[in-house]
Amino acid sequence: MSYGIVLVFDGVTEDQYWAVNDKLGIERSGAGDWPEGLDVHVAGSSGSSWVVSELWTSKDAQEHFMTSRLGAALGAVGLPQPQVFEVDVVNAKVPG
Repeated sequence: MSYGIVLVFDGVTEDQYWAVNDKLGIERSGAGDWPEGLDVHVAGSSGSSWVVSELWTSKDAQEHFMTSRLGAALGAVGLPQPQVFEVDVVNAKVPG
């Protein structure tokens, strides 16, 4: 069963988003070191916040990424942990 998550980063800018991605080895072209288990990643501004929506193969895969890579990248850029909203996935079309 897929696992959905929405991350809300209050006060974060696009430049800060890309700074975190640089730390993760993810390029603007879409190439790079994407985490295992991530099926869909969509990010954008909602005005005063940066919002990331993701679809994962499992909650375990997302939690592993959060604790092994994302937390460190956020800390290196000086960003706080985001608000996290889990999503009950009732329907999903995954590319591929």
